[in-house]
Amino acid sequence: MFHATTKCSRAAAAALRGRTLPFRRIRVPYSTPLRSIHGEISVPNTNHVAIQMVNYALSHARSQKSDESYAQGMLVLEQCLGNQTKDDQVSHDSKATVLLAMSDLLYESGNSSEAIERLKQVMTLTLSSLAIRVAAVEALVGLLIQSGQDDVSLNVAEEFLELVKEGGQENLQDVAATAKAVKGLAEFVNGNVESAESLFRGVEDHESCKGNIALSYGEYLHATGNFEMAKEMYQKAIQGVKETKESMCSCNMNLKAVSLAATFALGQLQSHIENFGDAEETLTSALTSAEEHYGHNHPKVGVILTGVALMYRNKAKQEGSSSILIQEGLFRRALEIMKAPSLDSQGITNMEAQEVMALARGGYAELLLIQENRKSEGEKMKAWAESAWRNRRISLSQALTLSEPLTEVAIIDSRTTRVL
Repeated sequence: MFHATTKCSRAAAAALRGRTLPFRRIRVPYSTPLRSIHGEISVPNTNHVAIQMVNYALSHARSQKSDESYAQGMLVLEQCLGNQTKDDQVSHDSKATVLLAMSDLLYESGNSSEAIERLKQVMTLTLSSLAIRVAAVEALVGLLIQSGQDDVSLNVAEEFLELVKEGGQENLQDVAATAKAVKGLAEFVNGNVESAESLFRGVEDHESCKGNIALSYGEYLHATGNFEMAKEMYQKAIQGVKETKESMCSCNMNLKAVSLAATFALGQLQSHIENFGDAEETLTSALTSAEEHYGHNHPKVGVILTGVALMYRNKAKQEGSSSILIQEGLFRRALEIMKAPSLDSQGITNMEAQEVMALARGGYAELLLIQENRKSEGEKMKAWAESAWRNRRISLSQALTLSEPLTEVAIIDSRTTRVL
C-alpha cells in the first residue's frame, strides 16, 4: 500500500487579508542578487550588522519552530529594523532585507496577513535594490493568490511589470522573465488563458527559465494538455533549485516551496498520463518533503494528500478496480489536516486552501454516492464542494473528470494551495 496511507498526520490553516500595493513611480537601482544558502542571507548593499541580526533571528526562530521561538526571532528583527535610520541605499536595502525576513517568519508561523503587509512595506523603500523588490513582488503575488485575492494579485503583478518596462530594466533577462512569469501565473489563476500564454511564450529559451519561472510555465502547459513540455519544465524547476546558489525569495515562493511544488506537480502529471508507478514514487517524495519541512500537521501536507487521493482515484478508474477505503482515508485525513469546516457552514469566502478542500470533498462525495447507505451524506458533500469551488478556468466536474483528449486538467499548486 502506498507509503502515504501511513504518513497522514495533523495541522492548521490561517485566514488572510490584504489591501492593494502602494506602488510608486520610482528609479530602482539594480545590484547583485541576495544570496540564500541554508536559510542564511547576505546582500552586498546591506549593513553587515543587520545581516548578522537577520541570520540570527531566522536561525533561532526555525531552531524550534515554536510560537516562542518565532516571537523571539521577530523581536530581534523589530530591533534591527529600528536601527536603520538613514535614507540611503544601504539603509533601504537593510530595511528591505529585514522586512523580507519578517515576512518569512510571519508566513511560517501562520500569520500570512501580516506577512503581506511587510512585503508591501518593501515596495515603499524607493532606493532599495531591484533584486529585493522583485523577490518581494513575487512573494506578495503568491500570498495574495493563496488568500483568494485574485484581482488584487493581478493588479500588483501588472503594475510591477509596467514599472520594470518603464524603468528600462527589461534588458535584464532574469528580472523581466520573473516579472512576466509572476503576471502569467496571476493571469492564469484569473482564468485568462490567452493572456497567460502570451506572457510565458518563449520563456523556455531563456537561461533564467528555472525555479519559479519554469514551474509556473510548466503548470500552464500541464493544465492545457502539453504534457511532454510540462514535464521538461518541472524537471528544470527541480534541477534549477538544486543548482541555485544566488537567489532572492520569500514565503510561499521560496526555494523549498518551489522544489516541493514542482515535485508534486510532476507526480500529478504522471498520474494524469496513467504512469502510476512513477506517480506513486514522486508523490511519496513530495509528501515526505512536506512533512519534514513543514511538520506533519501543516495544511500543505493536507494539500498533497489530496493529490495522492486523486492519484488513487485515477488509478482505480483506469484499472477498473476499487480502492474506496484507501481513497476515503486519504480524503478524510487531508480535509482534517486542512481544517475543512463542517458541511453546514455558510458563506465560505477567501479561505486558504478552500479550492483544494472543494476538490477533496468533490472526490470524497463521489465515493459516498456509490454507496447506497451513504448517498445522503454524499449529496450534502457534493453540494458543499460545488458551492466552495471558485476556479475561473475549469468547473469542479471537469477537474474531477479526465476525459479524452486531455486538453484541460486541474493541477494543485502547493505553493499557493490553489487549483490551476
